[in-house]
Amino acid sequence: MIEVLQQLEAKRAAARLGGGEKRIEAQHARGKLTARERLDVLLDEGSFEELDMYVEHDCTDFGMEAQRIPGDGVVTGSGTINGRLVFVFSQDFTVFGGALSARHAGKICKVMDMAMKVGAPIIGLNDSGGARIQEGVASLAGYAEVFQRNVLASGVVPQISLVMGPCAGGAVYSPAMTDFIFMVKDSSYMFVTGPDVVRTVTNEVVTQEELGGAVTHTAKSGVADVAFENDIEALIATRAFFDYLPPSNRCPTPVRPSEDPWDRSEPSLDTLIPDSSNKPYDMHELIRKVADEGDFFEVQPTHAANIITGFGRIEGRTVGFVANQPTVLAGVLDINSSKKAARFVRFCDAFEIPIVTFVDVPGFLPGVAQEHNGIIKHGAKLLFAYGEATVPKITVITRKAYGGAYDVMASKHLRGDLNYAWPTAEIAVMGAKGAVEIIFRKDIGDADKIAARTADYEARFANPFVAASKGFIDEVIMPHSTRRRIALGLRKLRNKSLQNPWKKHDNIPL
Repeated sequence: MIEVLQQLEAKRAAARLGGGEKRIEAQHARGKLTARERLDVLLDEGSFEELDMYVEHDCTDFGMEAQRIPGDGVVTGSGTINGRLVFVFSQDFTVFGGALSARHAGKICKVMDMAMKVGAPIIGLNDSGGARIQEGVASLAGYAEVFQRNVLASGVVPQISLVMGPCAGGAVYSPAMTDFIFMVKDSSYMFVTGPDVVRTVTNEVVTQEELGGAVTHTAKSGVADVAFENDIEALIATRAFFDYLPPSNRCPTPVRPSEDPWDRSEPSLDTLIPDSSNKPYDMHELIRKVADEGDFFEVQPTHAANIITGFGRIEGRTVGFVANQPTVLAGVLDINSSKKAARFVRFCDAFEIPIVTFVDVPGFLPGVAQEHNGIIKHGAKLLFAYGEATVPKITVITRKAYGGAYDVMASKHLRGDLNYAWPTAEIAVMGAKGAVEIIFRKDIGDADKIAARTADYEARFANPFVAASKGFIDEVIMPHSTRRRIALGLRKLRNKSLQNPWKKHDNIPL
C-alpha cells in the first residue's frame, strides 16, 4: 500500500510540474502564468477538483514513447466562481507546447460532456502550438471531437474561451464556436495560417501581432471580444463577466442584491440629447445611468463601435443592452455593427436574458463597398435575430429612427414587447432635408420654398407622435424616468411566454 501511495504522489508531483522548472521559468519570462496558476486565479480558492491528472499519450512514433508526462498538456476539472459551478480546461504550454493529442482532446471532451449533463458553463484556457504532429491524423480527430461538442453545447451552456497564448491552424475553430473570446495583448495569437505561410503564399510580410494578435481580433476582425493587458487582468475580468451568465438555458440568470432604487429618477438624462440633431452624444452615459450602480460590461468595445453591446443589471437581474452610438459614424448601421449586434441578440435569446435596446439610428451606411460586401444580407442578420427572439424586449427611441433601420432595431413590428420614445424622438422614412429634396424636387432651386417645406416636414414627423398615434410606440416617456419604466416593464414581462413555429432549426442569412 505504501508503495502504491508513493507511486501516486510521484505521478501527482510530475503532473503539477508539467514540462519542468526550466519551461515554467520560460513561461514566466514571457509574462504568462502556467496552466495551474491561471486556474488558481480564475476559480474560488480551494474549489478546483482535477480530473484525469494521470492521463498520458499513447503515441510510440518519433521517440514519443520515452516522453510521457502525466496530464498530457492540459489540466481539466471543475470548480466554482463566486460559489457557482463551472467546468474548465487549461492547456499547459510547458508540456509539448500545449500541443493537442488524442488523449489531450479526450480530457477536454470529458469535461465538456459533464458540463452538458449537469447544465454548467465551460471555460477553456487556450495556450497551444496546435495539433501534435507526431500523432498525425489522431490529433486531427481529437480536434474534431472537441468541435462537435462545441456545436452541441452552443445555446445549451455558456462557453467562454480565454486565448492566453498561441492558437493556430485548426485549433482556432473551437474558440470561434464558443460564445465569447477574451485575449491577452502581446502574448496571445489566433490565425489559420501563420506569418511564414502568408509570406510564402502571398508575399505579404506581417508580424504575428498584426496578423492575429489581440488588438487585431478585437478591433478589426471582430473574432474576439475583449483584449486585456495581462493574464491576471483577463482572469479577474472573466470572474466578473461570469456573474452575468446563467448556468444553462434551463436556469435563470443569477440575481445580485442591489441597493440602487428601481424607480431612481435621473434628471441629467433630460438634457442628454443636444439641441442640434446633428450633434453626437455618448450612449454609454444613458446605459450606465439606467443600469444598477452604473455597472456595465461591454462586449466588443473596440469593434464596430457604432453599436454598443454588453451586459448590465436591472433590479439585480442580468439584462443585455444594445444601443446605437451617435459618437461613431453617427450611430449608423453597417456590415460589422449588424453582425456584432445580431450575434449578441441571439446569445441573449438562447439564454433567456431580456434585451433592452436604445435607438438613435439615421439608417444603413450607404456606399459601394457596403453593397458589394453584402450589407443586405448582413443587415438581415440583425433583423432576423430580433424578429426570432422570444425573450422580453424593451426598446427606447431617444432621437433618430429612420428608414429600414427603425424596423431592424427591435421595433414593435418585430414583436417588441414595450416600445417607448423620448419626446426628442424622430421616427420617419428619412431625415427632413433628404425627404423634402425627393418629395419637392421641383423646388430645389428655391431656397425659401425648400426651407418652408423642410420646416413643415419636421413639424409633421420630427416627433414621436405620428408613430404613437398608430400604436407603434406604446408611450412617450420623459428621459429621467427611463430606468423606472424599464424596471416596471421587465417585471411585467418576467413570465412572458412566446413560442416560434416548430422547426428543426432556422436558416438565418449567414
